[in-house]
Amino acid sequence: MRQLITANGLDARFEVDSAGIGGWHEGEPPDRRARKAAARRGVLLRGRARTITAADFDRFDLILSVDESNLDALRRLAPAGSRAELRKLAPEDVPDPYYGGADGFAAALDLIEAACTRLLDELRQD
Repeated sequence: MRQLITANGLDARFEVDSAGIGGWHEGEPPDRRARKAAARRGVLLRGRARTITAADFDRFDLILSVDESNLDALRRLAPAGSRAELRKLAPEDVPDPYYGGADGFAAALDLIEAACTRLLDELRQD
């Protein structure tokens, strides 16, 4: 999403961050298989894993999930009255490639890239 935003000259309009529901990989860099699959597309994955916080629900206008299970968890974690809209990134769930092979990361990125393109088109119209 960051790359799409930058390519469209919209850096001043959007802030993108990433966080997980649980702290299983807190502080770790992105999975090497994900970094490799992204690099083949010219995308640099950087940063460190972090867990979503209560403050995120007021800091961000939109918080996205890759699947229904995580969306349900976000709804449970959201403080009452928080401003963030919660929804899935795409109509279909993005399968978790973590326990599979490297091909799963490429397939997940295909879905994520397509969904991010649609999302950016939608957000530009707002």
